Amino acid sequence: MEDDKSRPGRPSRQLVYRRLEEGIAELRERMGGLPSPVEAEGIWTSIWYQEAHHSTALEGNTLVIAQVEALLAEGRAVGNKELREYMEVTGYADAAKWVYGQALEPGGWTSDALLTITEVRYVHEVAMAPMWGVAPHPGATAEEKPGSFRRHDVQPFAGGMASPSWVEVPATTTDWVSSLVTIRAAPNPVEALAAAHATFERIHPFLDGNGRTGRLLLNLLLVRLGYPPAIVYTRDRNRYLRALRRADGGDPGPLGELVARAVTDNLYRFVVPAVAGPHRLVPIVSLATKSQSVSTLRAAIERGRLNAQKGADGQWRSTRAWVDEYVASKYRRQRR
Repeated sequence: MEDDKSRPGRPSRQLVYRRLEEGIAELRERMGGLPSPVEAEGIWTSIWYQEAHHSTALEGNTLVIAQVEALLAEGRAVGNKELREYMEVTGYADAAKWVYGQALEPGGWTSDALLTITEVRYVHEVAMAPMWGVAPHPGATAEEKPGSFRRHDVQPFAGGMASPSWVEVPATTTDWVSSLVTIRAAPNPVEALAAAHATFERIHPFLDGNGRTGRLLLNLLLVRLGYPPAIVYTRDRNRYLRALRRADGGDPGPLGELVARAVTDNLYRFVVPAVAGPHRLVPIVSLATKSQSVSTLRAAIERGRLNAQKGADGQWRSTRAWVDEYVASKYRRQRR
């Protein structure tokens, strides 16, 4: 089993945190913060597809990314899956779109509190209602519909994590929401957010959908603090669950690192291209397109056809101008 320490050649946890904060500081200096979904619709949409796919897949949804994109972009249910799976993705995507809108279109949100109980319940309702409409939880009472707290006790989770009794859930969740105000002043806000995420999962305030709702709320908190949202990929499922258990035991470091890496990944996917000039060195993930994927650019670097530099963190960096030059030379070679 892989432990939670950085692997050889992988940036250390503190370096990951530092790179993220440097990127966020540059974002605030150059653009005043996150671009809104209106300003950067294409990039937010790409993140939207990925998050809706991976966050539901973590809970067992079997739709592949192409099916998710067809469903969300065109409303087409491609494939032969159960209706509840399509509805699960639809509900999650609707909730995620609302979360993303909070980046610069906060509606009634004020800066006095990072989150409200009403919003916690609203996110759960939006995410779960479509699936619940076709496949409600078999053990749910009439009072446990989407957006309502559970009225059942739950068994302890693997690793010993135990949730409070259902009678304590309203007060415990209210206390959790109130505690979030300290995150702004935390020495490491992302690690503090990770710890808060783990606490929400331990409280388990709803009968079903706590994992999905918890990740949506994590992203709501991230965008309200000026960070891009995080995506926990299915390939990281075991690491994510181990990190949650470590955080429940008082060590939020591994979960904080996982969240920081996920946020940094999205930072360089959609923010860096918006702030970087054509001659600035940026990670090649920021320069990739549908026709020039990361693997294509990496192969071009290895063949010596694309100018690039490898940083101390092991990442290849190039510039938009160099990529354009490579694409033009590739086109000339194909015409010969």
